[in-house]
Amino acid sequence: MSGVPDPAGSGQAVGVTGAFSYSGAAVADELVRRGRRVRTLTGHPGRAPHGTPVEVAPLDFTDPAGLRRSLTGVEVLYNTYWVRFPHPGTPFDAAVDNSRLLFEAAADAGVRRIVHVSITNPDPDSPYPYFRGKALVEQHLRDTGVPHAVVRPAFFYGRRCVLMNNIAWLLRHLPLVAVGDGGSYRVRGMHVDDLARLCADLGERDDDVVVDGVGPDRPTFRELVEQIRDAVAPRRPILDLPGRLFEPLTGVLGTVLRDRLLTRDEYRAMATGLADSEAPATGSMGFGDWLAGEADTLGRHYLNDTRS
Repeated sequence: MSGVPDPAGSGQAVGVTGAFSYSGAAVADELVRRGRRVRTLTGHPGRAPHGTPVEVAPLDFTDPAGLRRSLTGVEVLYNTYWVRFPHPGTPFDAAVDNSRLLFEAAADAGVRRIVHVSITNPDPDSPYPYFRGKALVEQHLRDTGVPHAVVRPAFFYGRRCVLMNNIAWLLRHLPLVAVGDGGSYRVRGMHVDDLARLCADLGERDDDVVVDGVGPDRPTFRELVEQIRDAVAPRRPILDLPGRLFEPLTGVLGTVLRDRLLTRDEYRAMATGLADSEAPATGSMGFGDWLAGEADTLGRHYLNDTRS
């Protein structure tokens, strides 16, 4: 269904930004499963699967009045909008401004609650624009005065997970793989379906709350790569490289694959502990449990993140 239908007589909708993307799709699926009427705000209406029960409305940050119309009749907004790295015309500063416009439109449209997906360890003084921008977005959310929940995940696994799939692809196809600076820094992922359940639960509350979106496992990065290696290519050696060599290596591989495997900031943030959390687990699916069920298919095909 395209366009925004008249909500009269049909009950209030819940809104999801990017319901045909990765994490947004998981959130939308969980809400549909719970019997909610779901409307997505998207800049890519052509991605809507045939027969989807999700209503489609435009996500156009150049049209604040249109954003308000897209959000009219929405009770709770689940926001997954962000950019992994700057695109032409969309630097991180623009993504921050777009998020502010979205929250303001939600407030003006009478949205009761906003559930926002952020990042672990956001910091307005961070040297990394991604983490700095995420902190600014959280502040803009607070400034609206709309009751809200903030979920802070580090990375996801499950479903069509680009990061985990492509690590597996490299392990299947290269004679060896490398980790930077020994890979001793810890990382705390979460199954994307656990994220969806957490977001849906938080949407049913009324209080302002901030929680880390983390699963039960907290391996080092090397341990995570070793788990994937043992599942898909048990004999593949893993090489330790100094960070000053690891960064250009990922750049070269990205050039060959016409993708961006891991940006310099992503690596440095991970190596300094920003993909870690000591918070209690808010997801139940362990990484190893998920991996055991995916070993036969994970990494069979490369997934290009810049073309998705």
